[in-house]
Parts: sequence; structure tokens; C-alpha cells
Amino acid sequence: MTYETIRLEPVGDAAAGLWLLTLNRPEAMNAMNTQMFIDLRAAMRELAVRSDARVLVITGAGERAFSVGGDLKERNGMSDETWRAQHQLIEEAFLAVKDFALPVIAAVEGHAHGGGLELALMCDFIIASHSAQFSLPEVKRGILPGGGGVQNLVRAAGMRRAKQRLFTGGSFKAEQALAWGMVNETVEAGASVARAIEIAHEIVAAAPMSVRYVKLAAARGGEVDFHTGYMLDLAAYNVLVSSQDRLEGVQAFNERRPPRWRNR
Repeated sequence: MTYETIRLEPVGDAAAGLWLLTLNRPEAMNAMNTQMFIDLRAAMRELAVRSDARVLVITGAGERAFSVGGDLKERNGMSDETWRAQHQLIEEAFLAVKDFALPVIAAVEGHAHGGGLELALMCDFIIASHSAQFSLPEVKRGILPGGGGVQNLVRAAGMRRAKQRLFTGGSFKAEQALAWGMVNETVEAGASVARAIEIAHEIVAAAPMSVRYVKLAAARGGEVDFHTGYMLDLAAYNVLVSSQDRLEGVQAFNERRPPRWRNR
């Protein structure tokens, strides 16, 4: 499909399974308007049914910003009804990222504020350049983060750090985000996508069914008590025991060759 405000493209050979989604409004620092939320939701639906998708990297066009969040020029004077209709799109699009069955990596350059940071936090993890700056400034606009930012920042950075940033809307840099555990790695400016793709290749080398199930167990298990989460681990484990890829993985190890995964 062709999209107005994003680009969705395979990295290299589509059969390799690595896809790149770029928020593509660089002239507006990739501010998210209604069409971008429509496009993002549609792109996630497209990828969900592609048999050649294994890992998704999300980034922003240009060097200045991943995304500065919701387009406040579009929202200026927006009626309550239209605002709520737009927010329904946001919820659907952002949850489609969080609940995506495959790994999703955010590659952040420059500014990631409001909904931009919220989208990055919906991904499985974040690779940020040293130029990255983050904030959830919604309290300065008379609202609060409505794209999962409150819950995700508390879980990623810790309750007390998150409260300070949420109460003030203050910004913080990549180094702070790294120290807090909100981002996994920091890299030189301009290198976040390349590093995310490097990690994605490592993921693609693993068994596809295993990656899907471990994401499910980790994501859902991390939201419940240990014993309930462990039951998810074991349920997934017992499915994989009967898979052809489990046999292939062991055989490839013993034959000292790369495995040939069949995703079944």
C-alpha cells in the first residue's frame, strides 16, 4: 500500500523479513495529524498479515525529530467530538504497535515529545541517538498523556522518576533515559536506524515461532504475578516442543550449520 504520511518498506530483500516504518512529515518534525494515525493503523494491519514480516523498526524522517507528538496546529480549535474521534484512532494505532505479534524497535533521533515518545514507548525497546530529547508535556496543554505514556513511562523509568516528568512535563536527554532503563542503547547521531537494523538481523536469525511466543510470554507475563506469567511461559514452551523448528534447531546445532527455519 501507499501511505500519505508514513513510508513502509522492506529493508533489503523482503523475504528477509525486516521492515522499516518511517513517520514522514519532516517539514513538521513528524507531528502526528489525523491522517498519520489512519496510516499507522493501516500499516500495522498490513504487516500483521504479511508472511514475510519478522521484525519492524519504527523511526522518523529527517534528523531533527522522531516525532514531536500530536499536530497542535490541526488540533487548534478542534471540537470535543472531533478530538475524541481522533483519539480513538490514536488508541487503535498505538495499541496495534504494542500488541503486534512481532518485535518492534524504535530508532529515535532528535526530538520525541508527547505522542512521539508514547509511540516509542509502545515499541518493545528503544535505540536512541545522543541527540535524542524526550518529554511528555501534556500537563502544559491542559490534558495528560493519552497514548499509554503514563503507564509505559512508570514501567520503563520507575514510579518516582516518571512522576516528576509527568507532573512537570519536563524534558530529559538520551543519557538520562539510558540510565533509567527507558532506552536500551545510545548511539552516535544518525546511527539509531542502522543499530536497530543490526539488532533486527540478530532477531531474524532466531526461530520465528520462538520469537513470537517469547514476546507474548514476556509482554503479558510482565503484567501479572510470577506464577501466572510462568504458566504462560510453560504453555508456550510446550507448543514449541512439538514444532518442526525445535527439531531443526537441535539438529542444526549438532551438525554445526545454520538452522533452516520453517516457522512451524
